Amino acid sequence: MNTPHLYFFPEWISILFLIAIPIPIVMIAFLAKKGAPEAQKHKIFYTVFGFYALYFTYVTICSFAGLFNRVFFPPIILLYTTFPLKIFLFGFVLNLAIFKVILNNLTLENLVRVHIFRLIGVFFIILAYYETLPTFFALIAGFGDMISAVASIFVARAIKNNYIHAHKLTFWWNTFGLVDILFTAISAIVLTKISIDTGSMGIDTLGRFPLCFIPAFAPPTIIFLHICVYKKLKEIKKS
Repeated sequence: MNTPHLYFFPEWISILFLIAIPIPIVMIAFLAKKGAPEAQKHKIFYTVFGFYALYFTYVTICSFAGLFNRVFFPPIILLYTTFPLKIFLFGFVLNLAIFKVILNNLTLENLVRVHIFRLIGVFFIILAYYETLPTFFALIAGFGDMISAVASIFVARAIKNNYIHAHKLTFWWNTFGLVDILFTAISAIVLTKISIDTGSMGIDTLGRFPLCFIPAFAPPTIIFLHICVYKKLKEIKKS
């Protein structure tokens, strides 16, 4: 366990990030609302939004309490945020009856279009520019997110217009997006180990507030959304 390296970046990045990070939460809450039964739409929206608001509050408290201030393997932030959220989403939410209703009511286009929020991956590029993250990691993660986000617009349009290969296109887009987020998560863990062993630059910056929201929120949530797309494709194939 080591003390993290201090890599500084302009304050405007933190401010802009704090403005941007609620956007994915609102989009996901609206997505759940769209698939909810008519009588439960508002309840589902506020439940999803409220859950993530409480979760972000918990992450903020952990951050200011200094819980993420030590470089540890595996990264402490994963143990206290990422892994528990993943367990919650896949062990609890995925098995809820209301979730199955929502997923059934949503269209494939709905599930694809929401991924536009991954444009927030531009912050990886910005952090690479200010040399606060390993360049290779930041560029792969950032451009992977942005490609997934921009491509989601065209894939959703292909689905809407009933293009003959729309579902195959969706499958390959979804696989690319899933591989990208898995690569980012695994690379972050590997870089942490290398950083501890060699003293080289790791991902310490992503443990600082407010950037700690990225590892706490993005991997489990995005993976969950990709699994939803796979489930929807399977449902469509059966019908």
